[in-house]
Amino acid sequence: MRLRALNALLRVTAKPALARTHRPESAAVDLSRASRLFRQPPHLLRLERPGPPPLHWISAGPCLSRRVVLWLHGGGYVAGSPATHQGMLGRLSRLSGVQVCAPAYRLAQEAPFPAAFDDARAAWDSLRALGHRPSDIVLGGDSAGGGLALALLADLGASDERPAGLVAFSPWTDLTLSGGSVRENAARDPLLPPARAGELVAQVMAGADPADPRASPLFARFEAPPPVLIQLSESEILRDDGLRMATHLKAAGGEVEVQAWPDTPHVWQIFDGWIPEAREALRQAGEFIRAVLVQTSLEADIR
Repeated sequence: MRLRALNALLRVTAKPALARTHRPESAAVDLSRASRLFRQPPHLLRLERPGPPPLHWISAGPCLSRRVVLWLHGGGYVAGSPATHQGMLGRLSRLSGVQVCAPAYRLAQEAPFPAAFDDARAAWDSLRALGHRPSDIVLGGDSAGGGLALALLADLGASDERPAGLVAFSPWTDLTLSGGSVRENAARDPLLPPARAGELVAQVMAGADPADPRASPLFARFEAPPPVLIQLSESEILRDDGLRMATHLKAAGGEVEVQAWPDTPHVWQIFDGWIPEAREALRQAGEFIRAVLVQTSLEADIR
């Protein structure tokens, strides 16, 4: 009942608002205001370490030492920040027992492509410089941040670095917009208006090729990828971005688990505290994170 109510509310408020938004700066302000409604877990802590890019360390309760989730926030590359996502990430930290590091990467209106990708790689390099082994780090991201995390994973594979695993919520992996669900779920998606997607891509890429693997990891080459968990909604326009990404990773020899949820909105995990589906998805993601960190740490210690 809560999920149905949320979907109805999004259809009459958020989706029309997104359809009317013409400037990236307006989208950023709108998400920042909306984030005040995202509930935060008890004992939430967010500390900022200077960059570039600035790194926000988010936790809620006891955490494993040395282990970290490097999370890249969503927002279509034009909105969002570690602050807008701190409630969801704090809950993920609490459920996994792992601290989250969320870089404040540059948005498209602040610096042209591939600035966001460069900042994601710089955040990884910062964690390595702080003494974290690749086996201590799980990559993660939601929406555009999920695509960015997967693009980073491909880049790391090319330099022979392999994180413990990756978690992606509703990842945007194909900026060419070739997925069938972009059209099939146009009316069904309660949040994202597909009519504006092409305009958003043009703003983000600023003349660059949308098939560039740094923006569209669906076209990237992966070398022995680690375990990956993808959570997606069957009703969202980005459904096929996640499904095709899973197929691509499996073809590269990766182990991929896809958890498809019926009738949930895009990145429903951010509505933790409002709908039980959000908490359950975060719980499963937390279990995955802890499991892959334990496994890869044991393997690293043996070596």
